[in-house]
Amino acid sequence: MTYCVGIKVNAGLVFAADSRTNAGIDHVSTYSKIHVFERPGERVFVLLSAGNLATSQAVVNALRREFNDPAAGGLGQVRDVFEAAEHVGKVSYRLQQEHASALERSGVSAEASFIIGGEVRGESPQICLVYAQGNYISATGQMPYLQNGETKYGKPILDRIITPDTDLNDAVRCALVSLDSTIRANVSVGPPLDLAICNSGSLRLDRRLSLDANSPLYLAIQQGWHEGLKRAFLELPRFDWEQPGA
Repeated sequence: MTYCVGIKVNAGLVFAADSRTNAGIDHVSTYSKIHVFERPGERVFVLLSAGNLATSQAVVNALRREFNDPAAGGLGQVRDVFEAAEHVGKVSYRLQQEHASALERSGVSAEASFIIGGEVRGESPQICLVYAQGNYISATGQMPYLQNGETKYGKPILDRIITPDTDLNDAVRCALVSLDSTIRANVSVGPPLDLAICNSGSLRLDRRLSLDANSPLYLAIQQGWHEGLKRAFLELPRFDWEQPGA
């Protein structure tokens, strides 16, 4: 399993993902799930992948070949992020269908899904969630984030914190807390944690960060969040029967 989240605020875009692709007693694999397609000053896309690893890698490789060939179209030629999401959906669905029958006979799903976000010169930054069936939805002012994979454990913090006006660095911290909450609840999600940040209008990847389980920053965020939650819990209102003389 996996957990990916893309956040859209007025100041920019935040992408975060774990890197665990297989979890078990004696087998844990790690692969980066963040893939960047960038032509600084013209366009930048960040792709987060979840689902069947072979399908995900095939999709990323196909998109990369197109992007590196000026005559091939693809993400190098799309007019905006919505068109990019549509293209990713078509490529993903086609590659899934090529191997679906053989995988089904083995009891394995070929499905993969993606979050793609970024900015094309002259267009506004956007984030879209591309489903395994090839269709997609986009982030909105009412829902300024999109999740993929094991979503339920990291959702509450996003709902409480993220709005379009949230500071970009606060959005990055929120993404890390969302990931950490998921890791604590589900063994199939784990570090290293990868982050990518794009400032609105920069048309490039502005920051890339990877944190392992022992990273001082990650440990400090874990501790700060744990202690803050505990303080907030202890400050909750008392019941009537807890008052002196009750």
